[in-house]
Amino acid sequence: MKRCGWVGEDPLMIAYHDGEWGVPSRSDRHLFELLTLEGAQAGLSWSTILKKRENYRRAFRGFDPARVARFDERDVEALLLDAGIVRHRGKIESTINNARKVLEVQAEAGSFAGYVWSFVGGTPIVNRWKSPSELPSETPESHEMSRDMRRRGFRFVGPTTCYSFMQAAGLANDHELSCYRHPEIAGSAR
Repeated sequence: MKRCGWVGEDPLMIAYHDGEWGVPSRSDRHLFELLTLEGAQAGLSWSTILKKRENYRRAFRGFDPARVARFDERDVEALLLDAGIVRHRGKIESTINNARKVLEVQAEAGSFAGYVWSFVGGTPIVNRWKSPSELPSETPESHEMSRDMRRRGFRFVGPTTCYSFMQAAGLANDHELSCYRHPEIAGSAR
């Protein structure tokens, strides 16, 4: 079975690629989780974050934005001692901040998903890459998302992070053409 070139042999990466990456998500909680994990990845490998994912789910209360938005300095200090996550104050504080921003977007737009999907007109972008070297690290859509999120006060949402988020959440189908998932994801997006 042919997969995207970035997957490798790690069973966790294979499971993520085969079951989640690029599948269109319209769940506010799942999108908040993916945005948090993509921000946590900055400067690290995705496999490092994927191995810590269950710890992140525990530490950030199942990525319930309403619960995370109530975290205070005591929670930050406790999380800085949690070896199960990336112990980076800026990344921890950005998750709490971003949870509050998700709630603001929900109040304004009705859902975080509706807001996020507006950057692609509500429909996934279906790309046709032949090799990993063709994949962009950012796009005009990720620049626009980044600009708007920063304007709203979100943190750790640069254009590259936003594009990785878009790929993970299925806003862009960046499975390689030779990957067995490309047609499946493209078909589910229709």
